[in-house]
Amino acid sequence: MPRDLDPRLLRAYVAAAEELHFTRAAARLFVAQQALSRDIRRLERELGTELFLRTTRQVALTGDGERLLPHARRMLAAQEDLLAAARGADRPLLVDLNTAGLSSGRVLARARELAPDHELMARYESGLAGAAAEIAAGRLDVSFGRFAGLGAEVRAVLRHRPVRLEPMAVLLAEGDPLAALDRVPLAALAGRRLYAGAGNPCTAEWTDLAARLVDGRGVALSPPAPMAVGMEEFRRVMARGGDPVLAVVDHPVPPGVVLRPLVDPVPLSPVSMVWRRGLAHPGLDALVSAADELAAREGWLHEPAGSWLPEGDRAVMRGT
Repeated sequence: MPRDLDPRLLRAYVAAAEELHFTRAAARLFVAQQALSRDIRRLERELGTELFLRTTRQVALTGDGERLLPHARRMLAAQEDLLAAARGADRPLLVDLNTAGLSSGRVLARARELAPDHELMARYESGLAGAAAEIAAGRLDVSFGRFAGLGAEVRAVLRHRPVRLEPMAVLLAEGDPLAALDRVPLAALAGRRLYAGAGNPCTAEWTDLAARLVDGRGVALSPPAPMAVGMEEFRRVMARGGDPVLAVVDHPVPPGVVLRPLVDPVPLSPVSMVWRRGLAHPGLDALVSAADELAAREGWLHEPAGSWLPEGDRAVMRGT
């Protein structure tokens, strides 16, 4: 029996034990399946026992594999606590808000009130799909967006907190015929194109939500276009393209543009706060508390009658 165990071997064992599928476990850890299998075999040799029963059709835990699993989880959790302490709770927490003026900004503002002694740094970039890879790699701490739109292997290394089911809207040029309406029925978009970030890998989860929304409604998604940065550039590109832009009701409105809520049905954008598993920081605790407080006070997680939300997103937002 070795006196010391490599935490990498324990991570391979725990991932395989939770997935009961070596390919999925390897994807979750961002390693090759052969490397994961090699690490598990090495751990079994060092422990002097078999942890898994392997057949061509399935993977199952042995009795020793089941007995040792909670101990391995505790060891990995202790290591995460040690690393968090070593990194220091005084370092700034980097939070991606996507766009100024959204619900995420209100969560950050309240968190700063709850944790005035800790620095929560904001950045404004676009899309959870892009941010999630940075969070998993440790280059970013927190972001906001549609958690169900991420791949399973990415979600496995992240945690999320449902924040808001936000009604969706369209941004229209002031001269657009639909701008005269107070609310835009989805059917009124039939025969038109709708811009939703197609072709931008950083916003893939948003484009996927839009595709689900317009499916079967006679609405096409606009082809890929260069991403506009800044309100003035956004206004210029929108005026040139002429297509309505899918947004949410709190989206900031540049000059020459109007925002109109979508109805019949009311489509909802599921917003979660997302961070890396094992992250420990007082600023994160403040963000979670702020999100819970605002969601409860503002009714952000209430799903109104006559709304639209994909079933997979509904399950994720309900924690099922």
